[in-house]
Amino acid sequence: MTELLQQVRVIDPVSEIDGLFDVLITDGYIQAVASRISDIGSDTQIRDCQGLILGTGLVDLYSHSGEPGFEERETLLSLLQAAAAGGFTRVNILPDTSPAIDNPALVAQLQQKRGEEMRRIREIREKEKINLAPPATFTSPLPLLHLWGAITLDVAGKQMTELADLASAGVVGFTDGKPLENLALVRGVLEYVQPLGKTVAFWPSDRQLTANGVIREGPDALRFGLPAIPASAETTAIAAMLELVATIGTPVHIMRVSTSRSVELIASAKAAGLPITASTTWMHLLLDTKAVKSYNTSLHLDPPLGNLRDVAALRAGVRAGVIDAIAIDHTPYSYEEKVQAFAEAPAGAIGLELALPLLWQYLVETGEFTALELWRALSSSPARCLGQKVSAIAPDQPAELTLFDPQQTWKVERKSLYTLSQNTPWLGQQLKGHVVQIWC
Repeated sequence: MTELLQQVRVIDPVSEIDGLFDVLITDGYIQAVASRISDIGSDTQIRDCQGLILGTGLVDLYSHSGEPGFEERETLLSLLQAAAAGGFTRVNILPDTSPAIDNPALVAQLQQKRGEEMRRIREIREKEKINLAPPATFTSPLPLLHLWGAITLDVAGKQMTELADLASAGVVGFTDGKPLENLALVRGVLEYVQPLGKTVAFWPSDRQLTANGVIREGPDALRFGLPAIPASAETTAIAAMLELVATIGTPVHIMRVSTSRSVELIASAKAAGLPITASTTWMHLLLDTKAVKSYNTSLHLDPPLGNLRDVAALRAGVRAGVIDAIAIDHTPYSYEEKVQAFAEAPAGAIGLELALPLLWQYLVETGEFTALELWRALSSSPARCLGQKVSAIAPDQPAELTLFDPQQTWKVERKSLYTLSQNTPWLGQQLKGHVVQIWC
């Protein structure tokens, strides 16, 4: 199949390109990119893409899957469809499923499941031509699925998994996706993984300092009467992690950065040459503690939303490359699980279908970020954190692409979402910006 995308705005952080072009795609490969393309075959499908954006495929650094174990929250299929609907061509699932992704057999099982779902989708399209999910006919392929392997058995933080076996099974890297407070265990992991050539990611957080807190320490915590978490719960854990990295030299990815002081610590460590990368989550770039005034349990996050200074520092950190990537950290929960008092509800919110439209609207359209800065943090940089690359939008390159309409409006509601869960503070609201299609 050959498609000609006419006069589409190409955003390519690999080649540092942001401009209007015609793009010719044939059977999964980019054939030509030029200001105008007229030499095409009679069977070429021509698409007028004025006003649309064609970017390198988005890469979700880490998110949670309900399957296996919590399929009422999210199945593997619904997760991948939500990711595709949000513009993501690669998804990296955290290992805290039930059972945990702590053995090669489950890695193989989940990869096989993705292949089966892809084949089922193709069969349905070919034979029945029906919709697969509520929003619209699902025309995109499923994103590439990568799995994080657990550092500890059952992500319990006690006994190290067979990391070498997991590496051989094809995990993208190692993390528990939970704080590991046993620094002797962390040190052992850093020593063990060095020859394996896989990313190892940690979420630094001192759970004794966190205690039962649910909001960042400060005036809003007092105003709203909620137990607070000091910024030092994160910064002391990051400082300890950086000391270990400096001693051992193993490259590390720091997850879920949420405080201004953390950005300073990471910037200093990078300036000193430590082999680290870091990410924050999309909601920490958009909202601060004042939003918690609504007591919407979808704003109960861990780490919690920061104050205005934190948000400003995180945004500046992403623009400067101190914070390498924006993660989605999609965390689905059922309605019943989230309908509790704010402090009692489980922490987390969905985001795969919402992140790009909201980040574009509030960061790019306001002029705070350039389009390339945002796209880099959602595409080429998270891939680099995993030791991967994304292809440039150039001739003879694989077509791993996201087509985005920044002006299309839509309402966030059950029938417009592929995810099975609805735990988002934007539920019921009208958004601007919608993904048209992905290629991968």
